[in-house]
Amino acid sequence: MAQASTQIEARRKIPRQPECNVGSAGHVDHGKTSMIQMITGVWASAHSEELKRGITIKVGYADAAFYKCHNTAPPASYSTLPVCPVCGRETELLRCVSFVDCPGHESLMTNMLAGAALMDGSLLVIAANEPVPRPQTREHLQALQMLGMKKIVVVQNKIDLIDDEAAKKSHDAIKNFISNTVAADAPIIPISAQHNINGDALIEAIEQTIPTPKRDPAANALMHVLRSFDVNKPGIDISSMVGGVLGGSLVRGRLHFGDEIEILPGLPEEKGGKFSAVTTKVESLGTGAGMAQEVGPGGLVAVGTQLDPSVVKADLMVGSLLGKPGTLPPIWSHVKLDLQLFESAVGSTELVKVEKVRREEVLRLNVGTASVLATVTAARESTAELELRKPVAAEANSRAAVSRRIAERWRLIGSGVIE
Repeated sequence: MAQASTQIEARRKIPRQPECNVGSAGHVDHGKTSMIQMITGVWASAHSEELKRGITIKVGYADAAFYKCHNTAPPASYSTLPVCPVCGRETELLRCVSFVDCPGHESLMTNMLAGAALMDGSLLVIAANEPVPRPQTREHLQALQMLGMKKIVVVQNKIDLIDDEAAKKSHDAIKNFISNTVAADAPIIPISAQHNINGDALIEAIEQTIPTPKRDPAANALMHVLRSFDVNKPGIDISSMVGGVLGGSLVRGRLHFGDEIEILPGLPEEKGGKFSAVTTKVESLGTGAGMAQEVGPGGLVAVGTQLDPSVVKADLMVGSLLGKPGTLPPIWSHVKLDLQLFESAVGSTELVKVEKVRREEVLRLNVGTASVLATVTAARESTAELELRKPVAAEANSRAAVSRRIAERWRLIGSGVIE
């Protein structure tokens, strides 16, 4: 028991800032959070309501360092420890990775899409003891395909709950399900997250399938905000309070301690419903490796600011973009989308045919980590114009996920490119 505890602590202490974001996707209760805990030693669903209900609600995260032993045959040569658990020799650090834990419940698809916006690759988790596919398995894979995700590892979890014959049937069902999708060539790794079976094979598959993308650290900094929160404890003396914290990932550029930064679309004005840009300074920079004087692209970072904690608490600034003043993309309150609709809405038990977008209907758009309701003001065969109820900051040609309310739930019906 003491040795296991020591190994978990060793995993938590990564040697440098993560350089790659790997997300989880899949149906509720298929073991996404348990899988991430198996790799990182961290239970990513730390929100109090999540702990009570046993499901992931908000997007969670955890970090890990991947090592390889050159004296041990793969996949046992892969681990998250600087010393090989097989032969006891020193291992080579391959890279550090941030894991983005997305919720699988159908009512939380908005949070899943926000997390997917930061992914460089994804682990599609499918329980071996359930029919394939389950509704959110189909929906999440459709979402990954729509967002252009091509680096996917399929994880066949809960193999400890079935016998060999059932495991083979499940594997065949998974192979058939992904055959005509973006995940057609993805490796399928059988694991038991609860019993830490095949974690080494999963790390090997991640290393071989999800490379660290090329980024431009010299470009103007651009960060998607995925979480925002107040870290001050209730009752703290005002003299000891610190500013609000923004969590997310830089897609390009670097941030330094003391930098002046701008946040768009900003905060709503008291009158008129308009938003104003917010400027502040970087007061701290945190990564899985600890506090830093500067951070670069890749991995998840926490940016401490001088902002009043009340304006960032409870994820109030999720969906914002952060960067150097005057360098951020434009703000949109009205968009024109080049639409690509699915044949059927995804996420429901029974597939529902997707009808054409209609004038004056209300849709939900996910752009980057932002989620916003929008009213259709004009609709043609393959394009639609929409008035956003809340502005979003986004680059031209960004892709938006489009959802329609069907049977009291928001269902993904397609995507569109901002023209």
